[in-house]
Amino acid sequence: MSTHRSTPRLFRGLRASLALGVVAPTLTLIAAAPFAAPLGAQSQPAASADLIVTNGRVYTADDTRPLVEAFAVRGGRIVFTGSAREAATLKGANTQVVDAGGRTIIPGMVDGHAHFNNLAKKLRSVDLVGTKSYDEIIAKVVERAKSTPKGSWIIGRGWDQNAWGNTAFPTHDALSAATPDHPVLLERIDGHAQLANMAAMRVAGLTAAAKDPSGGKIIRDAKGNPTGVLIDRAESLVADKVPEPSMDEWRAMHKDAVKLMHRWGLVGMHDAGASRKMIDLYEDMAQKNELDLRLYIMIGDDSAALSHYFAKGPRSALYNGQVWVRAVKLYADGAMGSRGAALLEPYSDDPNNNGLLLSAPAHIQDVAERGLAAGFQINTHAIGDRGNRVVLDAYEKAFGKVPRANHRFRVEHAQILHQDDIPRFAQLGVIPSMQASHQTSDMYWIGKRLGPTRLYGAYAWQTLLNTGVVIPNGSDFPVEEVNPLISFHASIARQDARDWPTGGWYPAERMSREDALRSMTLWPAYAGFQEADMGSIAPGKYADFVMLDQDIMRVPSEMVLNTRVLETWLGGKRVFERR
Repeated sequence: MSTHRSTPRLFRGLRASLALGVVAPTLTLIAAAPFAAPLGAQSQPAASADLIVTNGRVYTADDTRPLVEAFAVRGGRIVFTGSAREAATLKGANTQVVDAGGRTIIPGMVDGHAHFNNLAKKLRSVDLVGTKSYDEIIAKVVERAKSTPKGSWIIGRGWDQNAWGNTAFPTHDALSAATPDHPVLLERIDGHAQLANMAAMRVAGLTAAAKDPSGGKIIRDAKGNPTGVLIDRAESLVADKVPEPSMDEWRAMHKDAVKLMHRWGLVGMHDAGASRKMIDLYEDMAQKNELDLRLYIMIGDDSAALSHYFAKGPRSALYNGQVWVRAVKLYADGAMGSRGAALLEPYSDDPNNNGLLLSAPAHIQDVAERGLAAGFQINTHAIGDRGNRVVLDAYEKAFGKVPRANHRFRVEHAQILHQDDIPRFAQLGVIPSMQASHQTSDMYWIGKRLGPTRLYGAYAWQTLLNTGVVIPNGSDFPVEEVNPLISFHASIARQDARDWPTGGWYPAERMSREDALRSMTLWPAYAGFQEADMGSIAPGKYADFVMLDQDIMRVPSEMVLNTRVLETWLGGKRVFERR
């Protein structure tokens, strides 16, 4: 498959040329980077390279030089890309040379929407992903209870009633009977619903007298008693009672999460909603060289935190390019799996339910206006077609009051769109931040939720790309697995790991492999104002790259998920090697 495009989609967005340089993006980068040699002098550098990677099939995601066999690194940044012969001229007495042995190399992958803190917690919780019945979940919790002191909380995550024979929400009764001595709180796979046992509800004081909070719902039985399932804002009624780990425990948990990311070829992530407490931890870890991650932080929707960070102003590439604090995460609605995503028309399988709005439109507009004034990007979770329209309307009003070029506001997920709203993303300069693996997880049951007509606006990647936007891809981990190649495969095939359905689910919305690669490298960089420093293997950028054991740009799509990450490099330093 050719890696060239007659019209690179990256440059067809309304604002992409402003940030990336349509005519000569590499020249633009070098001119702005004093550490890189002038373009015409690449073959005659003033100093030797620290690292040369040669004899590889290097997909750069750089349209000026999309496929090369070698590159050189100095000071943690790329200084040359091209032929092995040219790269060899940069070899000095202390240059490290890595022979890729003909293997595939791609830019370091970045998850454009994930949850750092939740992944750290999940690694210490009961893993319920892939369970096929409520009985299986209870068995896993009972097994954990055997090694947990009585009275201590048991936390789990990953159940999905849509994968069970009975797809109705569970009730607490069987779980409570099996775990009478432990408060138990089990989070649904999407993070938008939780199941509590009676011991947990007792600790929280949750009874039939409790009222549904704004933007949340307590599922009740026929007598009005809580069944144990809590939707969206109602989750905090019990979750707030769970004891917090110590800061030392948090630090160790996040280190483990970073190691897992490196194993799957991730060098960075966009953290979709962090508290001030966690941001302080991340900055401390970065200062002490304990982070080893390009972490683009979205500040959670807390009024005190927003005031604090707006006053400080946007901060980028802190601690040698490890931390960015220049974005805010808001929530418009819930999720499809728990029927909390806000729809313009009722759910096809729940005709009295249009979902939930978690934030008032006026609140989204207010934060958007404040963000524009302070120079912060606003990124709002919206899944249903009504949720997306509410966000686009609020943004449009904010842009009218506080005009600002190159704002790069985002809608996180943008899963279900009304046809009238699809062109508005490009018109408003709003980025749809989407997670391809959600499509392959949801396709089995989403038709029941929406009916056939609305599916034409569901996970509409190619339709959106054709309007000129870019789509930063991600996993939303721990909602989905950390492995970014799952989303790469979903993007190009719209099939699950078993290659179902034949031909792909609504295959007209598939991405090309070139766009799928950009969606995990260059487009997240653009979506995070980082494209001058990362996202492609190009002179002047961080030497972040991944070596794979097969060529994901050429192997049949059904082989992509067999690909193994062999090495992950961050700033010219190997942070993972498969042994």
